[in-house]
Amino acid sequence: MKVLIACEESQAVTIELRKLGHEAFSCDLQDCTGGHPEWHFKQDVFEVIDMGWDMMIAFPPCDHLAVSGARWFETKQVEQRKAIWFFVALTQTKIPTWAIENPIGIMSTLYRKPDQIIQPYYFGDEAQKTTCLWLKNIPQLQATDIV
Repeated sequence: MKVLIACEESQAVTIELRKLGHEAFSCDLQDCTGGHPEWHFKQDVFEVIDMGWDMMIAFPPCDHLAVSGARWFETKQVEQRKAIWFFVALTQTKIPTWAIENPIGIMSTLYRKPDQIIQPYYFGDEAQKTTCLWLKNIPQLQATDIV
């Protein structure tokens, strides 16, 4: 599959998908830090979103969307509107299959409830970080190693 990993400079997901044989590319406004600039678009994701992708996995910035920053929402309304627009625009892509990740935040109310809520400790990591997934034509993740 041809997979776009949106808002990913680390290339962590891109590299794992490449190991599985997918044609995966990261895209971020920052230089990649994963060591594979040949697999990275350093540009706005909306400049590459219509390049015939089979799947998109997106990690839009949560700075202005997560409830952890709710006490500052009033002072950052302009940035928050931009973040909401960006998130919703990702859901409007013509890419047939996608997943969008974000922590607990306002998109559960403004867009819709997430399809799944997961924790890193479902997958062998001891960390706790409630993470929401909005999915289109992708099955929910199944816990592999609850710790």
